[in-house]
Amino acid sequence: MSTIHWTEARTTRSALWRSESATPPPARVVVADDRVKAATAHRLAREGTALLWRGDFHNARQLLHAMRRRIDRTAPRPAGGPAETFRLHRRARGHRARVLGRLLVLLEADYSLALRRAPDVRRACAEAYGPPPREPLAVSLTELLGVIGARQWREKGVDVPALGARVHPHYGVFSPVRGEYVDLVAQAPLPPRAGHGAGRRTAFDLGTGTGVLAAVLARRGFERVVATDISPRALCCARENVRRLGVAGRVEVAGPALFPEGRAGLVVCNPPWIPARPTSAVERGVYDPGSGMLTGFLNGLAAHLQPGAEGWLILSDIAEHLGLRTRRELLAMIEAAGLRVRGRIDTRPRHPRAGDTADPLHAARAAEVTSLWRLATA
Repeated sequence: MSTIHWTEARTTRSALWRSESATPPPARVVVADDRVKAATAHRLAREGTALLWRGDFHNARQLLHAMRRRIDRTAPRPAGGPAETFRLHRRARGHRARVLGRLLVLLEADYSLALRRAPDVRRACAEAYGPPPREPLAVSLTELLGVIGARQWREKGVDVPALGARVHPHYGVFSPVRGEYVDLVAQAPLPPRAGHGAGRRTAFDLGTGTGVLAAVLARRGFERVVATDISPRALCCARENVRRLGVAGRVEVAGPALFPEGRAGLVVCNPPWIPARPTSAVERGVYDPGSGMLTGFLNGLAAHLQPGAEGWLILSDIAEHLGLRTRRELLAMIEAAGLRVRGRIDTRPRHPRAGDTADPLHAARAAEVTSLWRLATA
């Protein structure tokens, strides 16, 4: 693990450096407290200097908000076509994340936060990071706030009407807050022959995340559901959720992998919808560089389907509206994988951002449709 160094009270100090986004440790660190002005903090952070906060915790949050407002004043306006607008939007978001990520806090060896009015973050950090390193650990305040928020989401859970229960996401695992894709899997007609053959009443849920779709499939009557993911955090999260939901006897969580061994009567995959590079752990649930997971699912599907079985691809067309992938390209990928489309069920998104006209990507979000593609071997 990398370290950062700074001078405080004429003494050179150091701490371990942690960044979920793999940001390199800052080369220059200065100590800051309640006396620093937002304009000064913004200028230093923009120039590449990190500020190690030694003041009041709530004042640090206020400073972060003030810095964000200054950054957003200069955010680029939509220009050109949707793909260029998306590129500028992502570049602006990346710039904002880098600048705000230079406001740092120091976690003690037990993950405690020795700042005035600071919350107890030890449990949240242990759940996100694992056992304490027994040395001071420097993290960005934005990351720590994400850890705190994730702990709250994990405790409270997310209501899933299709299950009549709550699902509890872990830090770094995509939360099922957009319920339309869950409803599609809960309501779509099952393949007529999903219950026949050696894979009788077996379903695979690829990229399970919280395990929500695996639980839905178990509730729909599948005797065996194999849920996979490449993320160790997601595997841990899914195991916890299927236990909470009382379906652990029918859901096997396996991985890290995309496909499990064998064949199934139904294979479900809800890959990240946008073919672009993620900049954080949570964004891996939204962004799929080079459509890697989508391609992996399509190319491996035929070899894992029982005769008469189906693969369900849950995919938004947001990438098409952003100019990042065409419908023709998607259909060509399906055909190249030796698959055919049996049918498609569409639904409109219900999330608040679809109606946010201030969002630079509003036009694409307003036109978005989420679909369940019913795929079979050609």
